Amino acid sequence: MPTFRTSRIVKHTPAQMFALVADVESYPEFLPLCEDLRIVRRVQSGEGVETLVATMSVGYKAIRESFTTRVTLDDPRLRINVEYVDGPFKYLENRWTFREAPAGSEVEFYINYEFKSFALGVLMGSVFDKAFRKFTEAFEERADRIYGAASQARL
Repeated sequence: MPTFRTSRIVKHTPAQMFALVADVESYPEFLPLCEDLRIVRRVQSGEGVETLVATMSVGYKAIRESFTTRVTLDDPRLRINVEYVDGPFKYLENRWTFREAPAGSEVEFYINYEFKSFALGVLMGSVFDKAFRKFTEAFEERADRIYGAASQARL
């Protein structure tokens, strides 16, 4: 059961980073292994919370897999929770939190997962581990491109 957790201080505001991570449809443009992402359903709660059901297709060399998750975008609390729905995993849990920090914001990323198939876990496990380690870096680089490399927390 691989687990990965990281926390980074970035020079963008928590609201900017939340918006960037919440923009799941853009993931194929910059996220490692992500080849496609489709929103299956989108529901607004009216309290600043939106729930998406999304199917992501990932690939590495000749291996392609798709999986579906329920993504809760909690704007008032600046949290994103991802719950596994269907695909090649026994389970997958992913959380993002965004907090104020002196030079911008602290972005925390956590993921815990296990493949259903031992063989797929062996084939993809180290690839997924490397990709997850690059996730926060990929989001930070995208934030620099979108909000400007010199952006400081000012909202």
